[in-house]
This record gives sequence, C-alpha cells and structure tokens, in this order.
Amino acid sequence: MGASVVNALSDWLEVSVHKNGKIYQMKFSRGEITQEIRIIGDTDRTGTVVRFHPDPGIFDETVFDYKTLHTHMREQAFLNAGLKIITEDRRCGHEQKDEMCYEGGIREFVSFINRNKTQRHNDVIYMYGEKEGSEAEIALQYNDGYNEIIVSFANNIHTAEGGMHETGFKTALTRILNAYGKKTGIFKEGESVSGEDCREGLTAVISVKLLNPQFEGQTKAKLGNSEMRTLVDAIVSDKLEQYFEENPAVGRSILEKALTANRAREAARRARENIRRKNALEGSTLPGKLRDCNERDPSLTEIYIVEGDSAGGSATGGRDSRFQAILPLWGKMLNVEKARADKVIGNDKLMPVITALGAGLGDEFDVSKLRYHKIIIMADADVDGAHIRTLLLTFFFRFMRPLIEQGYVYSAVPPLYKLTRGKAVRVAYSDEERDRSSAEMRGEDGKGKVEISRFKGLGEMDPHELWETTMNPETRTLKRIKLEDAVAADEIFTILMGEKVEPRKEFIEKNAKYVVNLDI
Repeated sequence: MGASVVNALSDWLEVSVHKNGKIYQMKFSRGEITQEIRIIGDTDRTGTVVRFHPDPGIFDETVFDYKTLHTHMREQAFLNAGLKIITEDRRCGHEQKDEMCYEGGIREFVSFINRNKTQRHNDVIYMYGEKEGSEAEIALQYNDGYNEIIVSFANNIHTAEGGMHETGFKTALTRILNAYGKKTGIFKEGESVSGEDCREGLTAVISVKLLNPQFEGQTKAKLGNSEMRTLVDAIVSDKLEQYFEENPAVGRSILEKALTANRAREAARRARENIRRKNALEGSTLPGKLRDCNERDPSLTEIYIVEGDSAGGSATGGRDSRFQAILPLWGKMLNVEKARADKVIGNDKLMPVITALGAGLGDEFDVSKLRYHKIIIMADADVDGAHIRTLLLTFFFRFMRPLIEQGYVYSAVPPLYKLTRGKAVRVAYSDEERDRSSAEMRGEDGKGKVEISRFKGLGEMDPHELWETTMNPETRTLKRIKLEDAVAADEIFTILMGEKVEPRKEFIEKNAKYVVNLDI
C-alpha cells in the first residue's frame, strides 16, 4: 500500500527525513497531522525513517508476521541487483535479523526457486532490453519437473495474474523453440510443440520497468500496457535465439523435454477421449462409489472426500443427503508430483475425484463446470490422514489450481478425544480442550471420574457421532485451504513430495518440534 493509505490506517505515524545535515520530522494520527514538520536535530546521514502503528480500531490483529515481511523484502532484493536490504525483528522473544543482497538480481531469484529441483541445464538464461524509457529483464531455467513457475513484476509490484509482459514472453518462447526445432532438424516433418509443452519444467522471472503502468483492478495484479508485450516479445525472440546458437546442447535438451511433454499430453488426450467414449457407452459419468446429493445447484452442495470405505460408510449414514455428497477413497494414492498428466488420467484412485468434480483436469479444467462448491477433505487426525491430505492437495495444486485459488477446498477437523462420565459425553479437538472439558466434567470437587479415549479413526465413529462432530454445518469446524504465495507453495510441495530426499530430510529435522497428533 502507498504511504497515504498506511497513514489513514494507523493510529500514529511519524516520518523523519535526514537531509542537508538536519533531521526533519512530521507526525500524524489516523491521517490527520498531529505535528507540523520541524527540525529535531543534526545528522551526517541521508535517508527517511517511517514508523507507524496499525489502528487497533480498524484491525482485529496488529501483530506483524516477520516471515511475510522478510519474504517480500527478499523479493525486492532479487529484483534490484546489488541493493542491500536488512530485515530485523526486535520484539522480545522474536529476535531475528536477515541481510540480503543479490548481485545477480533475478538470475539468483530463479536459482533460489529452483534450489530444491534438479536443473535441466546449469546456466540461468538471462535477457535484457530497453526501449523509449521502458526496460525489461527475463531470467529462466528448466528443471526436470513437470510444472511451470512464471513470476512477473511491473515496477517491482508482483503481477500475480500476469498481463501483457507475460503474454509477450510466452508467445516468443513458443515461437523460438518451434523455429529452432525445425531449423536444427530436431523436429520431424510437421512436428511442433504447444506453449504448455514449451513451459513444462520452466522457472522464469520477468521484471519490467515503465513510466506509466496500467494495472487492471485495485490490487494491481495484472499489467495492461500492450507495449510491454511487444518489448518482451522482441527481447526474448532476439536473445533466446542467440543463446541457442551459442549453446546448442541446452537448446536440444529443452526441446527434447518439450517433445516428451507433447507426447505425454497427446497420450493424456487420448486417455480422456477413451474415458468419455466409455462413459457414453455405459450411460453413466459418475463413479460407482460416489454417494451423490439431491441438490443440483453447485453453490448449495458439498462433497466429502473420505479416507477409507469404513469412514465412507459412516459418513454416508450420517450425512444430510439433501446437499452433502460422499466419495470414499481407498488404497495408496498416486503422488502426482512425480507424474505427468498422462499418468493421472485413468488412475483408479484419482479418476473418481476428477469425474465426481466434473470440471476436467489441467489445461482443460473449467471451474464453471464444478459440481460442488465445497470440496472437503476428511481424513483421520493422524500421520496417515495428514499424508492423504497432502497427496490430495498436491493433486489439486498441480492439476486443478483454481479450486484452491478461488477457495473451494476445505479440510474437515475431526475430534481427537471422547470424554465420558456416566451418560454425559463430550468430544475434544485438542489436548487443551480435552483437559479443560475433563476438569469441567469432574465437577467443583474434582473427584468425578472421566473416561478419556483417543479416536483412532473416522471409521470408528458411528454415523450420528460423525455428523455431530465433523459434518453438521451448525457445529463442525472447517479449515479453508488458501493460496497466499504460489512460489512458496510450489517450494513446499517440491520438498515434501519431490524426488530429492535431502531437502525433505532437512525440512523434517527443522520442523519436527512443531508436530502435533503424532501416533507412536
């Protein structure tokens, strides 16, 4: 946000400017001046200090998250080569300090994103150009994965929804790779690759600087300047062609990956067509294990994806069939982090999910065809349940990302404990709630005996228990899955579900102390 907005949302804000040997200071409160500008001292430094406090009358929470601020500042350091940025937390118990300076700029940004992936080529390809006061720089590198990451910025503002600079990059990349494939004879007669094929395993950062940026929407998420499409297209067309001429081995490696992606995509298309023909012949498009609901308005319906047939039976018996559908899953699910779309299509564990949701997959995914507007993952509150949730979330993130981006995905919160005293029964969702409820049930004298048992799985609950604790909209707790940082999400899925063991080991060692609900 700009300074005027921060000022309006702060119960106090002060600005101190070090200039011409003097310190000039001005103070504000909720947008109003509380101290006119005045000299408060001498200095041999230059620069500006801004201090402010969010207005507690506007914000429910006024605690700053260091990780969020550090991530943003690290991003700015990558985007401005050679600029040193220091973030420091001086709060008691939170002391932390990080110094960031990247001489390589966005080259190092790409390397940072790819650090837990297996690179297809060693060099980060860098391109730069300028025209009529505007400039653009692009850095890219391919890895052996199946997903693309394109992060774009305009005047150091993250354009999460892309825009003209991304369009120019994608168009030029596809055109140059196809032209190079034909020129070198790598492609057979009539062979070509699509834009998606060209971007499989790609990590790219695009940063443009321009005088009069035109952003779409208040959040500045998409750049609308058409001249930036032309500029980026021209830079990539010229520089990338030159790079391939000088580095033919890299060009061949990238093209071979694109061709493999193309063949896998064609195999996935044929598999989809076969499934459609089969469904048409059989007269049914819904999976046999799906227990659908009666309501047909997607905005009023929800589907529980449940771990195991036993839990699926309890959920089916306990649900409100007017608007709640149940889809049980069983057996080991495919880890899609290590698979292309052609391996996903037809997979007996994932196809029921794809078919039940009804919105397609990957490049064919259409959120407007979604059959349920609440997709609820309901798994046991243990390690196996966490694994199931992670596998499903990996699948949604890689092949149905709009589900997460638009807030359709939830995680159910089943209880951990059952407390019984006579005919009185309570459930608890945490150790703290267990202890509090147990004390309350024992009475004032504290002498009553309370039986406490640990729920081992959803399948152990009878339908009524599952409804009251986990499925009843009036009493249940749901956690909405949100995507706040796509790059960070990609990194964590790569670490947890990818090929490399060492980053996963380091992550586990670093975060083991935060584990809860671990059954030993």
